[in-house]
Amino acid sequence: MEFVYVVKRYDLFDLAFPHGFVTARDEPEQMDQWNARMRAKGFFVERRWAEQDSSLKQIIPYNLIVHGDEIYLLKRLDSGGESRLHGKLSIGVGGHINPVDEAEGDLLDIGCRRELDEELNLETPFTLKPAGVINDESNDVGSVHIGLVNLAHCETRDVTVRETDQLEGGFVTQQALQEMANNEPDRFESWSTMIISRLDDLLP
Repeated sequence: MEFVYVVKRYDLFDLAFPHGFVTARDEPEQMDQWNARMRAKGFFVERRWAEQDSSLKQIIPYNLIVHGDEIYLLKRLDSGGESRLHGKLSIGVGGHINPVDEAEGDLLDIGCRRELDEELNLETPFTLKPAGVINDESNDVGSVHIGLVNLAHCETRDVTVRETDQLEGGFVTQQALQEMANNEPDRFESWSTMIISRLDDLLP
């Protein structure tokens, strides 16, 4: 039984719900407010319940690994668990926040760093910087999740995947990534597609 961190929809948002990728640069005050509400109003519920209750938003850290003008690109292999994700490309590393993240310190930051540590070998110092949120109300999955997007700026390119039987990854330039997304948009996870279209607003 898995418990996940959620916030009630109307505790997080006001009457207008954002749609798509809202960057911290676009809405700095709004981002501060949403982050404060996630920390102050969140609680844990059983995941199977949260998946069926659209009055709750599951907080999903979604971390981009960045070195200079390069972004770490992940590909889900056919040996992975969910067949619908086989061959899909992603620039986000993340997952649910769980009770194990309730250590001393900031819950959201700890959850972000745990997800990074579970997915990747980060043999390089890095800094986490909030980049925005993703909210997609257009489908059943999106209606019960919100992505907390962060940039993990790495000092070197010493990054590899842990589960090599399920994932492969490597750095690509911002330009190459945008060309891939333009030519084969269906290969990317929807959240990644939303972010790639706004990379010029995120990276120097």
